[in-house]
Amino acid sequence: MKLAISGKGGVGKTTLSSGLARLWAEQGRRVIAIDADPDANLATALGATPELDDACTPLSMQDDLIEERTGARPGRGGMFRLNPEVDDVVDLCGTDIDGVTLLKMGTVDRGGSGCMCAEGTFLKAFLRHLMVDGDDAVILDMEAGIEHLGRGTAESVDLFIVVVEPSMRSIQTAHHVSDLAHDIGVHDVVAVANKTEDAADIAFVREKLGDIPLLGTIPPSDEVRRADRDGRSPYGTDPAFTDALRTVAEAISDRTVRAR
Repeated sequence: MKLAISGKGGVGKTTLSSGLARLWAEQGRRVIAIDADPDANLATALGATPELDDACTPLSMQDDLIEERTGARPGRGGMFRLNPEVDDVVDLCGTDIDGVTLLKMGTVDRGGSGCMCAEGTFLKAFLRHLMVDGDDAVILDMEAGIEHLGRGTAESVDLFIVVVEPSMRSIQTAHHVSDLAHDIGVHDVVAVANKTEDAADIAFVREKLGDIPLLGTIPPSDEVRRADRDGRSPYGTDPAFTDALRTVAEAISDRTVRAR
């Protein structure tokens, strides 16, 4: 199962990503969670201590490994291999957090490097391998866009989930992301609504989503909010949240199975 999760900032996409990862790991699946948001906080949501979070170095900053695999030192330019070996990167760089293997993508932001650089090529090759060739459950926690998904990886995404809340701005973002995803070959884009108070909220979201299917809803939770404020994992803090998360997970599994 390969999932990409996106949405406007603050809607709860990292809460959903970490919750699904923890839930499936508890069920015995090998889960690889990829933090592809530049404002990386998936580690904390999974339950990492600050020390463990700091120790998880983003792949884009693994200069020695990138040089070894591409033949070029990041930031220095020059020629490099376009097909670096990446099939062992999860084992080399992954961090175990309560049964979930976490990797941070990081960003390519060194001056003058541009998009065609050794580190960018390494990240794209790794992500394509993970989404195309791997047999694990992969959850890609993204920012409100599709920057990490090229056409080669997009075609292997089982489900693209856009997290929304009962607000027009988050739903406008969902439509924008959905259009971009379809443009590069993602065939199944759905939404999960977070912080839905009542039936009126759900009806509003469903109406405004239009052609984007609403796969499930998650109610607001004071316990989840406090965990987020305190830098703790929200998973397991609120039985109602966990029940809703389990329902969403079952809907995801059912949809991906039917798609196959």
